[in-house]
Amino acid sequence: MTIIQSLILGLIEGVTEFLPISSTAHLIVSAKWLKIPDSSFLTSFLISIQLGAILSVAVLYAKTIIKNPKFILKIIAAFIPTAIIGFTVYKVVKNYLMESLPTIAGALIIGGIVLIILEKYFARKSASNGIIKQPNYTELDAISYGQASLIGIFQALAVVPGVSRSAATIMGGLSLGVSRKNIVEFSFLLAMPTMLAATVFDLYKTPIVLNNQEMIVWFIGLVTAFITAIIGIKFFLKFIQKNNFIPFGWYRIIAGVVLIAYILI
Repeated sequence: MTIIQSLILGLIEGVTEFLPISSTAHLIVSAKWLKIPDSSFLTSFLISIQLGAILSVAVLYAKTIIKNPKFILKIIAAFIPTAIIGFTVYKVVKNYLMESLPTIAGALIIGGIVLIILEKYFARKSASNGIIKQPNYTELDAISYGQASLIGIFQALAVVPGVSRSAATIMGGLSLGVSRKNIVEFSFLLAMPTMLAATVFDLYKTPIVLNNQEMIVWFIGLVTAFITAIIGIKFFLKFIQKNNFIPFGWYRIIAGVVLIAYILI
């Protein structure tokens, strides 16, 4: 992998990690389009580069966590079911699904359809009740422990490449009645233990020894992901103040169709 390829993948990771469009799918497909040879280093790179995104959340939400340490318990409640399911299916995902473009395409399309259906359902429900749908800015404390645990189960669906960790938590939160802003920010915070555990577990299961060139490539990708993730988070929070998730749903569907066409061609 070259430094330019690392920069491109780091940029893609940072921009897509917290959007409901699947960063894993974008990274895997981009690596193939960049003609990067399959290797244990590439697979671990695509997983461990998420550490850059984790750091961006830690930086942006440090005050939120410090002011409300009890909220950490809700993050743990959501992380536990994700961890159990993720560790159970780890081998299947890494050995088979990570390389399956048809699986990624199908997950993108199905996830996009579900996202659109959920948004339209809540819009009709609000209209029928005579309620003007506005962004809800209540505190994250509004999420109960029960909701957090269920959101963690939804997040576990993201072990399938293309589903998107962000999309799974957002769709799960919306179906449980959590406001857009709350579920988006909860998704950001839940990403920290989830992605950190995934990276550490992958490196434990598949230890890699990096030479000087690979270390440089990995570090550049990590820093790029960190910087662009901060931009991505700020954009997403600003976007949902005036918009819903339907555009992301259509993007997923189009991306899935394009990927299917690529596979067939």
